[in-house]
Amino acid sequence: MAKIERKYLAHFINAAQPGQEAEYERLGKDLEEFSPELSAQVETRKNILGQTSVVISGYEKTAAVEPFYAVAGSSLFDRLQAIIDDGKVLEELKADVVEVKLWEEETEAGFPAILEEVYIEVTSYGGDTTGYQIPFTLHYTGSKVKGRFQLESRIFTAD
Repeated sequence: MAKIERKYLAHFINAAQPGQEAEYERLGKDLEEFSPELSAQVETRKNILGQTSVVISGYEKTAAVEPFYAVAGSSLFDRLQAIIDDGKVLEELKADVVEVKLWEEETEAGFPAILEEVYIEVTSYGGDTTGYQIPFTLHYTGSKVKGRFQLESRIFTAD
């Protein structure tokens, strides 16, 4: 068995403004790392026998996208800049991310994928002399849909 290269786990974010048709852009161009953090809610208890029980009751999944360099004409840049300019909050920050397993077999419907609902938190903007940066954090809601994703058309289809 061979190790799976990181490039075969693809992440696409819906960069369209709320209420518009989905427009997915792949994350990763300037990222050296992108690792959604699960942050499990863990409760441990020790009983009078000295035994420890562990209960994992859920996850608070987040993912930091840093750096993100602004590129004129990018839908994701337009979405992030609108969040900054308009002070968007609540439902205006809702988007979705599709995680695509490119190491699995592709069918006519595309590669196996999971669509997850997220909220976009712009954490800062500006940056250094390397370019205009808008780092952001994705806050996952736990709402997931399994399906398939076509790379060329960038269309997600639920199972």
